[in-house]
Amino acid sequence: MASTRRSWLAGIALAALGAFSGARADAQELQFYYPIAVGGPIPKLIDQMAADFEKENPGIRIKPVYTGSYQDTITKTLTALKGGEPPHLAILLSTDMFTLIDEDAIVPFEEISDTAADKAWIAGFYPGFLENSQTGGKTWGIPFQRSTIVQYWNKELFKEAGLDPEKPPATWAELVEMGRRLTKKDAAGNVTQWGVSIPSSGFPYWLFQALTTQNDARLMNAAGNEVYFDRPGVIEALQYWVDLSRRHQIHPPGIVEWGTTPQDFFQRKVAIIWTTTGNLTNIRTNAKFDFGVGMMPANKRLGSPTGGGNIYVFKKATPAQRAAALKFAKWVTEPERAAQWGIDTGYVAVSPAAFETARMKQYVAGFPAAAVARDQLPHAWAEFSTHENQRVVKALNDGLQAALTGTRPADQAMRDAQREADRILRPFK
Repeated sequence: MASTRRSWLAGIALAALGAFSGARADAQELQFYYPIAVGGPIPKLIDQMAADFEKENPGIRIKPVYTGSYQDTITKTLTALKGGEPPHLAILLSTDMFTLIDEDAIVPFEEISDTAADKAWIAGFYPGFLENSQTGGKTWGIPFQRSTIVQYWNKELFKEAGLDPEKPPATWAELVEMGRRLTKKDAAGNVTQWGVSIPSSGFPYWLFQALTTQNDARLMNAAGNEVYFDRPGVIEALQYWVDLSRRHQIHPPGIVEWGTTPQDFFQRKVAIIWTTTGNLTNIRTNAKFDFGVGMMPANKRLGSPTGGGNIYVFKKATPAQRAAALKFAKWVTEPERAAQWGIDTGYVAVSPAAFETARMKQYVAGFPAAAVARDQLPHAWAEFSTHENQRVVKALNDGLQAALTGTRPADQAMRDAQREADRILRPFK
């Protein structure tokens, strides 16, 4: 009798194990490419997010693959696409939209989300972020890891220079004036502290677009098939950037590294830096001094480009995998979760609803800097994006770096970049 009972229990256990194994075997496993663009514990946050999602959705498994920088990630994605095995979903720059469409790599969300609730979800994101997410009446990317550029300043160094620590430069002219007072040299004439530092590696086109936006000059059209590098307002913006170093001598010469700019700020090598709001939590954690966060200084207008990454779903995914990817995209952008992501990272919570959550209201009340990028959005323009975006951006970046290193005058550098971009974009006219 006892042996019969044992056999019966063993059979039940094996059946349960088989059912469980079958459930796991049927689970939709999604490969999720994820770039690391700023400092801080981002991979841990993403790993935890994936684990939490899987607990709530046991039929779906999220497999994050950390793919390096944004540039590394788009390169690896296109390589995997050509090999026939792209990821099921990925975070890529919002500006990669045209490239991914041209490669027939992604599906618009309207193909996988057609309910009234889904339409309301898409409409709930900030319009400034949707500019780089939609084209041709379709939504190709969902805003997630989004940002603008902001200026950070060391309040202690402002005090030492006799400046009001609560008032950062509000105009280009003030940036030069304050930068002179904030730049320090030793007895031998070597600079020990720069007034301002604007990175020119990694994303030089993006930082440059802040300057062109402030000078009320567009870099491209909405269709992504025309650029305006050689227009007077664009050349003026580049000349101002060059002059910060060569004429005013308040900015490091040559190329300023994107990755080390926050570290230079922590080490008091520079008093003011321009970088993504996505570095906000990194700076708050590591700066051992009181710092400020503010909108970018204006020339003809206030302004910054939007930036950061969107969620894309790939065409190679099966219908079931697309449905699972949609579920994940909706889950990670829910207001409460988007608010917590913004708090944990410094990226801008991507919807007004996220800023209306109790936790975000409490966070902003105690740390008003968290709302600066949101408040700057009405002055922001869509980040530079065109067809053949990688090649066109390279033409622009090469021109910028030639001017900043003194290889070519600003006007010639931009004319050369315009000529190359026109050649690349000719098939899309």
